[in-house]
Amino acid sequence: MSNIRRWRTSQVREGTPKRRAWSWRLLLGGALIVTVALSGIIVASMMPPLHALAVSSLEEITATAMPSAVHTETGTPSPTVSPSPTPSSSPSPTASLSPTSTLTPSLTPSPIPTRFVTATPGKRAQIEGLVGHKQSMPLSCEASAAVDWAAYFGIRIDEEAFFDRLPKSDNPDRGFVGDVHGSWGRIPPNAYGVHAKPVAQTLRSWGLPARAVRPLPWDILRAEIAAGQPVIVWVVGHVESGTPVPYTASDGEEMIVSRYEHTVIVTGYTPETVTILDGEKTYTRSLKQFFDSWGVLGEMAIIWDG
Repeated sequence: MSNIRRWRTSQVREGTPKRRAWSWRLLLGGALIVTVALSGIIVASMMPPLHALAVSSLEEITATAMPSAVHTETGTPSPTVSPSPTPSSSPSPTASLSPTSTLTPSLTPSPIPTRFVTATPGKRAQIEGLVGHKQSMPLSCEASAAVDWAAYFGIRIDEEAFFDRLPKSDNPDRGFVGDVHGSWGRIPPNAYGVHAKPVAQTLRSWGLPARAVRPLPWDILRAEIAAGQPVIVWVVGHVESGTPVPYTASDGEEMIVSRYEHTVIVTGYTPETVTILDGEKTYTRSLKQFFDSWGVLGEMAIIWDG
């Protein structure tokens, strides 16, 4: 056998064990790979799918962060503490003023008296001992009522002396308007009369605690009568219906006046009527008729404020 053949033969014999060794290694490696693959499949089959895991995790987070809304039958749910409201930073609303009508001027209200009589007004009351007299001049009803009222409280004043002391103006809220001997039923700046404020001021000049009020609440008027304190009021005619008339004086002040403006004294009341002293005459009027007349000039009055 030639040397080359011998060499090849020896190489084949020596190489056979090595090939076998590598074959076993490959076989073992393949088995291991198969085993690992099978194990992965088995483990994967035992685990829940990924989307289930995601849902489960979300439910756990939600359950931890938010209490359950389901109430159990055995447990009483704890009361939920509501957070205190945060104060609003917006400014407080500004009170709006009611618009004044452009058709008729508004009547300026007087402050409600702070002095309240102790007598509680009952269903009826009547003042005795107040004596009236016939006014001495055609338009001196305010002076006539004022001196009768003053006489009831023990102060004697002459009617003409009282009229002479009244201020004079074309504004009835400031003084007597027009000629006291003029015709009744006209409106300023013609012969008219005077409203409550100047009359109260003149009564105070004689030491009487007179107070002009507009409007005077009905309950206070009744309380005054129940306390034995007559009230001077401004009406239309002999406590009849009338019509308010807007008027602007030369000083620019706007007010309400009325034809047949008149001044009387309330001396009593019942649930249905009011008793009136009108000059030397006394008569009654229904509540409706009294309010219809008294309301024309804004329920204007003079009360004893002692």
